[in-house]
Amino acid sequence: MGAIIDFIHKLSTYLPEIRAPVKLPSIKERFLWTGIALLLFFVMYNVTVFGAAQGSGGFDFLQMITASKLGSLLTTSIGPIVLASIFLQLFSGAGLIDLDPKKPEQRQKFQEVQKVLALIIALVEASIFVLTGRIPLVQGAFLDPTLLMALVIVQVALGSAIVLYLDEIVTKYGIGSGISLFIAAGVSFSILGGAITLFVGEGGVASVVAGGGAEAIPNALLIMLPLLITLVVFTVVCYCEGVKVEIPLAYQQARGMSPKLPLNFFYLSNIPVIFASALLLNLQLFSGGLQGQSFMVGDFNVVDAVGYVDSTGQLRDGLLYFFTPIYGGNTLAHINFLMNGVTPILGIPEWVHAITYVLFLSLVAVLFGMFWAETSNMDTKGMTNQLMQSGMQVPGFRRDPRILEKVLDKYIPPLIILGSFSVGLLAGLADLTGALGTGTGILLTVSIFYRTYLQMKRQRMLEAMPFLGNLGGE
Repeated sequence: MGAIIDFIHKLSTYLPEIRAPVKLPSIKERFLWTGIALLLFFVMYNVTVFGAAQGSGGFDFLQMITASKLGSLLTTSIGPIVLASIFLQLFSGAGLIDLDPKKPEQRQKFQEVQKVLALIIALVEASIFVLTGRIPLVQGAFLDPTLLMALVIVQVALGSAIVLYLDEIVTKYGIGSGISLFIAAGVSFSILGGAITLFVGEGGVASVVAGGGAEAIPNALLIMLPLLITLVVFTVVCYCEGVKVEIPLAYQQARGMSPKLPLNFFYLSNIPVIFASALLLNLQLFSGGLQGQSFMVGDFNVVDAVGYVDSTGQLRDGLLYFFTPIYGGNTLAHINFLMNGVTPILGIPEWVHAITYVLFLSLVAVLFGMFWAETSNMDTKGMTNQLMQSGMQVPGFRRDPRILEKVLDKYIPPLIILGSFSVGLLAGLADLTGALGTGTGILLTVSIFYRTYLQMKRQRMLEAMPFLGNLGGE
């Protein structure tokens, strides 16, 4: 495995690189680069791949929270980037590769390997989308069918490559993370479009009220229910973002200062749910290969027990189906489907599917949360080293990393597990409500905006008082 990693790392030397800024960009410059990246993202979002017909659908929910759009240049979008990170974390955690991003000398290599691996995965995913018919090709095109398929695959993979570099630009020169920014933009666009449709679309509030009758107002309120649910979910997520634990510390170089280390209940923010959602997207993607397949044992098709894909390309039954979100129509149809629906092959109630999905999302979020904490220096040891380098210590004790680590160990591991589980649980439960933008999407967007606000606030403070950067070890 080490030889493969070394080979992939060697390939990274042939790739262009976004150079880190020589000096800290101002807040205006960060806004400018962030705006440029968002503009390019929306252009790619609305550009259909040459040679592709209208998509078959089936990924609406997961496309929303992975900043992708079937049939466009962003068909795979951030998926390969997240999946590459997942693979490297799993391999590193299992000891299969000697690549530890905690070590400064290996962090650069980790990022370069991740970049090449993301491009490889983008090419593989693009091929799967085209070869399985997820992206239908234009019939009767002037190009040879094989050449047309290759052209579409290259365009889709190129889209993810551009997103990869846009993410680097935003991370180094913009505000926050490019991946998070694109997710928030996609969800916000979906919420806005959904709200407009509720009011002026076919069968919306305007047409119902214009029709008159005794039931016009009640029906209009019922149509607006997803918007009301969206506001409720938004409020709950905002409250949870504000829950935190504060640990008193002392600053060695400034006697009398008693800063507090705030540890949010959502300690790892939205990262566990982003990884879990990317995994769900790839489960659905690979399930497309099961469509039309059969392996008969008597009169029963075993393939259907693994995953049954209907004629529209949507996963509707089988083991894989129970790890995916629930699809519903309007509010009444969604509630009725959730309470009374059964799967077409195995006949399992949809409420069982709902429980399984929520638990799976929560547990997978915990798993990825633990991996992410280790690889991003947010575990107890990583935080101890960062605080010691910044001159922090526990008040009333001598400056010893073992004492600080012992104090942090009471809070950080429980917050990693409980926070990751809770963020997955909240996202899963919110998904069942039928809220605009989906519960997971709202959770991610609120968290992203909140973190972006904190980073902007910190950036303004550093511009006003540059010496604070030295206190923080920058």
